[in-house]
Amino acid sequence: MIDLSFSAEDLDFRTRVREFIATHLAPQVRRKVAMGAPVSKAEHQAWQAALAAVGWLAPNWPKEYGGAGWDPIKRFIFDEECALGGAPRGNIPGIDLLGPILIAFGTEQQKREFLPRILSGSDWWCQGFSEAGAGSDLAALKCSARRLGAHYLVNGTKLWTSHAHLANWIFCLVRTSSEGRQQAGISFLLIPMDAPGLTVRPIVTLGGVHVVNEVTFHEVQTPVANLVGAEGQGWQITNTLLSHERLVGAGLGPSQRLLRQLQRVAGQPPWSGDEPFLNRLVLLETELLALRCTAQRVLMAEVAGQPPGVEVSVLKLTGARLQQRLAELLMEVAGPVAMLQPESALDPSGVHGSDELLYAATRYLDCRKLGIYGGSNEVQRNIIARRILNLQRPAVAQGR
Repeated sequence: MIDLSFSAEDLDFRTRVREFIATHLAPQVRRKVAMGAPVSKAEHQAWQAALAAVGWLAPNWPKEYGGAGWDPIKRFIFDEECALGGAPRGNIPGIDLLGPILIAFGTEQQKREFLPRILSGSDWWCQGFSEAGAGSDLAALKCSARRLGAHYLVNGTKLWTSHAHLANWIFCLVRTSSEGRQQAGISFLLIPMDAPGLTVRPIVTLGGVHVVNEVTFHEVQTPVANLVGAEGQGWQITNTLLSHERLVGAGLGPSQRLLRQLQRVAGQPPWSGDEPFLNRLVLLETELLALRCTAQRVLMAEVAGQPPGVEVSVLKLTGARLQQRLAELLMEVAGPVAMLQPESALDPSGVHGSDELLYAATRYLDCRKLGIYGGSNEVQRNIIARRILNLQRPAVAQGR
């Protein structure tokens, strides 16, 4: 049986993290995160600087590279407390994804050049994986890089690139060969965003938010020294990268924030006496508790050194749907308030009372993407069907 309890040391660590957030996180940032309002790059950087000052900015990096060197349990506790405390997650592509990849696969020059700049906030990274014809089918990507002397020339388009308009670097999966299996021709390349021929076009999503972008490359040059690993090793590197984020897809932090917001509403009239609403809220709270228990089982398996199993797909599928249902209930509660956009909405630090629900509709619409990115719901269901239910794709009848 897996022990899901936390030690006294872990509980003491949770208290220290909670106190640090309460002391060092700017109240207006906490307010924005709680409401689902946009947090500026400068506010992200200020919070990162506070974490860096105590060595907490990179929980999953070894200490010798400037990280915290925490075990999976401490990382889980830290992420949970940051979510509950209203702390922004900072530059996820640089800290959570690229950093560990450079530590594992990068050259000594790449480590010396890039790791300190990630920690200092000097470099702000974005992730160039998805393409119009290669989202969930990442192996079908077509963005290419051909070597010419000491440089690669990159051509193609990346889509749904989060925060590309704020980044000064992008790490990309590019096709360096068309020979053999699709996966074998993919390489992992670092590209400066100010390179000639690189263009960023904003994409405003359904909720009226500008987070994602289209990034196009036309004969964009980047040095061969910016190749991470060997040519054709990009697929292996990507699998390693994705394994660092086993629990992120569950969306525990955002779901717990939404639940807390609903619980505050539940204590006020008329919702405090609305039995159907309270029943729905209790059901969602129960489902979130079950999701958290499943996440802890994955966590304890990681502590035991076990590889990620199909539970990761269960977490992604269940977590996405739960977060959408919480956002849906919150929008129902907000009613016409969510449709209003007075001047106070531009500065969330000045809102109060029911104005806390101003971003409910925006968050609800933004949550539609949860069933698509990071492996669509359909992909997750196929994985579950094959690996848990042992269902196989039916053979296509001959001659049809």
